[in-house]
Amino acid sequence: MPFARAVSPAGLSSFFEICDTGPDGRPLSDLELVGARGGGFTLNAGIETVVEVKEADRTEVRIRINGQEHEARTTRAVVEEILSLDGRNYLVEVYHTIPVPMACGFGTSAAGALTAALALSAALDLKLTYNQLGRMAHAAEIKCKTGLGTVGPLMLGGPCIITVEPGGPGRALIDKIPAPKDLKVISGVFGPIETREVLVRTAGKDRINSAGRKALEAILDDPCLEVFMEACRQFALESGLSTARTRALMEALRSEGLYCAQNMIGEAVHAIARDEEELAKALAVFRRFLPEANIYVLDACWKPAELVKVGR
Repeated sequence: MPFARAVSPAGLSSFFEICDTGPDGRPLSDLELVGARGGGFTLNAGIETVVEVKEADRTEVRIRINGQEHEARTTRAVVEEILSLDGRNYLVEVYHTIPVPMACGFGTSAAGALTAALALSAALDLKLTYNQLGRMAHAAEIKCKTGLGTVGPLMLGGPCIITVEPGGPGRALIDKIPAPKDLKVISGVFGPIETREVLVRTAGKDRINSAGRKALEAILDDPCLEVFMEACRQFALESGLSTARTRALMEALRSEGLYCAQNMIGEAVHAIARDEEELAKALAVFRRFLPEANIYVLDACWKPAELVKVGR
């Protein structure tokens, strides 16, 4: 049975500006042009996907996340798109291992779709490029409304990513802020935000985009980690996307001299630690608000998503 395995970093989003309309204000029909300006971190979270395929009388796609059957609509959409290029019927089994929470701003849908695309294409021995597969995953995210611009950064690696101009892989203009290899990002998760569309509607696209553009301009004017994190924290407050719990946690971290922001979009907060002292201080604050199981210490990741193994 043909199989393949691919891995991806997590894509933690810290701020964004929705870019889904043209200069005339009309919705963009070309999904390769749709996306987001924004920024965040690629993190060594070990998101892994194994795909197994065998020919069948009719096509069937089964997806499991951490051993449990799951709809995983973004993964399903990219799998179905790739299968349509082959034209034959297959039983496709997709196994995602995702060690960070979903719907909490870690980019898990983008990482799952991208690794599924890489693995399925290899298992079927299709002749598709990295960017072609990335564009399929990007389009699936937009169609399924699980994200706007996370796939591209996952294909580049970070650790601190700035998407200056939106679009799919090969279209977006993506830059980086250099950061130490031993940089750690600590994230504390109160819970997922499944009703993201409701949240965005409540806050208002114009308000979000105004705050996002302000954050991007501040970061590009002085591109360093400290300015990046403070601009992202301000974005959370000014966009209307913060919650009482995330605001309280961010204020506690700031009182200890730590740089922090809110995961986008999730009821979660992240802080950076550049040395052991900052890490210890950050953990002490997070532990006042959250149980240990809800606190994640992740290494910054310079490596992009990649195909790891193919078997026949």
